[in-house]
Amino acid sequence: MKQFLWALCCLLFANTAAAEIAKGPVTNLPIPRFVSLKASEGNMRRGPSLTHRIDWVLTRRNMPLQVIAEHGHWRKVMDMHGAGGWVHYALLSGTRTVVIMPDLLEVYAKPDRRSEVRARFEGGVVARLGECNLYWCRLSAEGYKGWAPKTDVWGVYPDEIRD
Repeated sequence: MKQFLWALCCLLFANTAAAEIAKGPVTNLPIPRFVSLKASEGNMRRGPSLTHRIDWVLTRRNMPLQVIAEHGHWRKVMDMHGAGGWVHYALLSGTRTVVIMPDLLEVYAKPDRRSEVRARFEGGVVARLGECNLYWCRLSAEGYKGWAPKTDVWGVYPDEIRD
């Protein structure tokens, strides 16, 4: 159900984004966009300053996050569960990663289920995101590489194409 809601959200965004892509007032980069946690720990605050209360502590390096707003040196982010807060920009990286959604995901040699299975990634694994076509993305984790259906990962938009 979460995947369906996420896909619906992204589809609605894509339809409105086609007419006008929102840009962050600080970076002039697209809003929303995906980034990853550069640090092994980062505080997610209630507002964009050190004086705001810490609501969450992110503890997983390379975890993908979605930037949904900007204010000065702060980025409002949301994780795969919809939890959100403000994180200092220095804790974030433009490196793209994704989280494996199913309990076990087969990763293929080619973007085709009939090709050789290269690896199986467990649910919750954070993988580096490579190129993506309309339906598949190339992933790498723990020395294993291969293609997986885009619908089985969180951290990439349904209509996103990457070279």
